[in-house]
This record gives sequence, structure tokens and C-alpha cells, in this order.
Amino acid sequence: MQLTTVHQSITDVAADAIVVNLFEGVTHPGGATGAVDRVTGGLIRKLIESGGFKGKKGECATLHFPPGLSQRSVIIVGLGPANDFSLDRVREVTAASLKEAARIGARRVATIVHGAGIGGLETGAAAQAVAEGALLGTYRYTRFKQEPDEKRVEELIIAEMAAEKIEAVRQGVAKGRILAESTNFARDLVNTPSNHLTPAMLAEAAAEMAREVGLSCTVIEREEMERLGMGALLGVAKGSAEPPKLIVLRNEKRSGGPLTALVGKGVTFDTGGISLKPAQGMEEMKSDMAGAAAVLGALRAIAQLKPEADVMGVIPAVENMPSGTALKPGDIVRAMTGKTIEVDNTDAEGRLILADAVAYAASQGAERIVDVATLTGACVVALGRVYTGLVANDDQLVAELLEAAQEAGEKLWRLPADPDYKEQYKSDVADMKNTGGREAGAITGALIIGEFVGTAKWAHLDIAGTSFSRSEKGYHPKGATGVAVRTLAQWVAGN
Repeated sequence: MQLTTVHQSITDVAADAIVVNLFEGVTHPGGATGAVDRVTGGLIRKLIESGGFKGKKGECATLHFPPGLSQRSVIIVGLGPANDFSLDRVREVTAASLKEAARIGARRVATIVHGAGIGGLETGAAAQAVAEGALLGTYRYTRFKQEPDEKRVEELIIAEMAAEKIEAVRQGVAKGRILAESTNFARDLVNTPSNHLTPAMLAEAAAEMAREVGLSCTVIEREEMERLGMGALLGVAKGSAEPPKLIVLRNEKRSGGPLTALVGKGVTFDTGGISLKPAQGMEEMKSDMAGAAAVLGALRAIAQLKPEADVMGVIPAVENMPSGTALKPGDIVRAMTGKTIEVDNTDAEGRLILADAVAYAASQGAERIVDVATLTGACVVALGRVYTGLVANDDQLVAELLEAAQEAGEKLWRLPADPDYKEQYKSDVADMKNTGGREAGAITGALIIGEFVGTAKWAHLDIAGTSFSRSEKGYHPKGATGVAVRTLAQWVAGN
């Protein structure tokens, strides 16, 4: 979708449809909505008085061929109650209005900046949210569809009448485009079936993206992993005919600040290995590389936002398959740091590959490490599909991530990292086991990864419940959500 910013009244923009808004309970529209109402002879007020529009969140009403306007349709979108209005509400209602525009066949649509007037939001932030809601809310994965849906909005024009606000709108839309397109890049990767996204193909996609945005990309092969002593990562890869890849990207600004590492779990398909998963729902395990996709999407955005920050991305990419050469329960592997891990369950493979990946990041001098992974079903049980689980060893890092997530409209919930939990994964024959049992599984899984970060400040995001949606909701389509891309990019760009 093309995004255009104009310094113009919404009533004068050449478009198939224009979008205005209304808070719930408002009976006399003001601002741009009031201007449209006046031009049309009070049509919006008449609609409200008839009970045909309440202004509920995401509610849309369409007036066709309104008198006094050149556009063939006016879409009024409900903002919901004014007392809980937010930037995320702007994303939601923008997505809702553009879905309505697509439904009625409008290809060129103009909208006001929701929330920048009576909503009280900062203009640039509101414009950014409009851009994000538009691009995220209209995303569809159509790579393998022979005849994709033709009903779509091709251009969105963001109209701002106040001269003193137009530059803030332009900057906000530009940032929103970068963040949304990077999120959609991650969604594409997660939605891609595993026969079209092997570890090698994921490495190729990362390298191509890096070339496009100016990142460096190195792919470490099996032989180098062996030299580095990455026995945990290599152990998981043993069962697959597809060779493992360790993808390393750098955004070097030489700022003099700390090196930040974003580490993403890249299991391009997870059968569970010898500890085989049930057949029901296994097709969704193509999404077990959503952490890797989030890191790639975040780095894509960071490279374009150009913060003065030294950032690296580390992605261990493997398949977890059962075979005659596969890792077995009871096996012991030695990670890059020299620590040994008893394999209690081969379906707890994410923490094994991340152990070597975070250790590699630490060996490269990373002082802050954030790993992102579809790590545990236990996190889904604990937090459902609303919140991402957060485990960390540093309070300041947690505060920064929570602030970035709030700005991005993504929800994080901190889980405790009490050392007493480490008792659950003690092993009689190795330094640790790769599971801590059913109790507090999201916490123990994270803490096992934390054993390998050295002295770095570290946080772990468990996106098992939030990375993939089984139904469409707000600006998230069915399928991959691209969660954590905007949080990570906002965190790095803002810190």
C-alpha cells in the first residue's frame, strides 16, 4: 500500500473514500468530522440521531454518494470511549476503517490523523500509529495463492490541515512505515511453510535483507560451529538432513556505547525430535522460528531508523527432526561455554540452540542480550495469547523493554527469576538438565538460557502464545503476528 501525506482538508482530497472518526457517545461531531458533517448537510448527525452509529471501538458506518463531496463514500469509524483512548486504539481503528474501505471497493482512501486533535495524542506519534495500523491491518500472506483477493486499498492519503503539524505527520508516517513493513517482513517468514524456509533458506533471506538495508551478514557453518564447541546447537541439528546455520548480522555505528545482541530462536520446523509432538496442530510448528523472524524484522527496522547504536543479531537456525542420528533423551551435550547439559526431553530444543547463540553473543562482547523465542507451552498456559512472558536478570533492562512495548502496543509480563527455580533443572550426571519439569516451565526454560550469558545484562521474551494467531483480531491477521519486532526496534532506537 502506498502512503502519502498531504497538507489539505480531508473534504478536498481526491479519493474514492474518506475516513473520519467519532468517540462513543458524542452526538455533535467536531473537528474534521464536523467539517464533513457540515458539508454533507448534517448527514453524520442524522446517522447518530437515528441510532445507526454509536461510535464503539472499530465500528464502521459508510455513507455512499454524500451530497457536497466529490468522494463517493464517507467512512465513519468509532474510537470507543474517550477515557481509554490510546495509540494502540489508533492502530486498531485505522485497520478497521481500511478493511471497510476494501470491502466497498475503494482503492484510493484518505484519512485524518486519528487522535491528533480532540484525542489529545502527540501528532507525530498518532500519525505513526495510523501508518502502522494501515499496513499491519491490511496484511495478507498470498505467496502461494493463485488468485489472491483483488479487493484491497492501494493508496492511503493522510491529510493534515494544520501547517504547523504537517512535518510531524510526515516524520511519523515515515517511521510507522518502517516499523510496519519490518513487522510484515517477519510475518512473511513465519507464515512460509518449512519446505520453502529451511535453515539455509532462512540464511539466504537474512543475507538478502541485510544487503537491502546496509547490514553486514555472516553465516557460520557446521565446521566452524564444531571448532567453537557449539555442541548444544549441533546436537539439535543431528536429526535433520538440513545443515544448521548460525546467522550473524551487525549494525555497527561505533557509537562507543554497549554492544546489544538480539538473539532469535530459528527452529524452521519442530517435530519435537525423538520426544515427538502429537500430530494435531503440528503444522503450526513452521512458526517455531518466530523469534528469528522477530530479530530479523527488528534489525531491518533499526538499520533504516539509524540510531547511534551498535547492534548484532544472532540466529541459530536448525530443524528438530527424529531420525537414526537424532539426539536422544539421556544424551549429554557440551555447550560453547564448556557447560554440559543432560537432554531430558528433545522437544526442549530451543534452550539448547539458544544456549550456544547467547554464549556466542557474549563472546563477541555483547553487554546487553535479549533473546526472543517460541520457547514453552507453559508460557501459553500461564499468560494465554495476550501477553509475552519476560524473564530477566536486570531491572533497568526490564523497565526499558516494558516502556518500549507499551509504545509499540505489545504486552509483556515479567515472570520471576528467583535462583531457587534453578534447583528444578539440576542433573545427577551433567551440569544441568534441559528441562525443569512441568512446574514453572516458562521460568526454568528461560533460566537455562540465562546460564550462558556470562556477565551480560539479559532478558528473555517467550512469544510462544503471541507469535501466531488462530483468528483475526484488530490489526493482527490470522497466522503470524510479527510480535516483538516493533518492541525491539523501539527499544534500540530509543536507548
